[in-house]
Amino acid sequence: MKKIVFLTLLLPLMMGCSSIGDNSEKNIALVEKYIAGVENLEYDIMESILADDYQGLGPSIGDSIGKAQALENWKLNVETLYEKIEYQRSRSTAVTVTTGDNQGEWVSNWAELYIEYKNDGGAVTIWANTIYEIENMQIVKSFTFYNEADALRQLGYVFYHPND
Repeated sequence: MKKIVFLTLLLPLMMGCSSIGDNSEKNIALVEKYIAGVENLEYDIMESILADDYQGLGPSIGDSIGKAQALENWKLNVETLYEKIEYQRSRSTAVTVTTGDNQGEWVSNWAELYIEYKNDGGAVTIWANTIYEIENMQIVKSFTFYNEADALRQLGYVFYHPND
């Protein structure tokens, strides 16, 4: 009898923790596939994963890009700028936002990126965070954050205040 009472009390808790409809693993796998496309400089994979109405934001305020422009930029960068992009210490986590302006399924990726430039253009290591919104197994929006000044400093740029 005690077992029946215990199971009766436990059943509602188990039902409340159900993962039915949870796309976390699929969404993380999609982002990992996209990241592999970036690492391997394969913009055809990137094209298949970005939604037609994709919007990329960042790293600076006012930076925004649509799918066509993002792919065009990547093709140009692959051909002329990047020798290698390597995600080191990359980790992703999924979350569902249920309230506010950005409701939906999201995957956040934190990584240490090693970027090597063509023609002895140097190399940088940056910490980056990109947050991807996923709908219908495509990336519809991303926010990217990294320290642009640090990347430029590693390439030898020097910054001066205009009043100095």
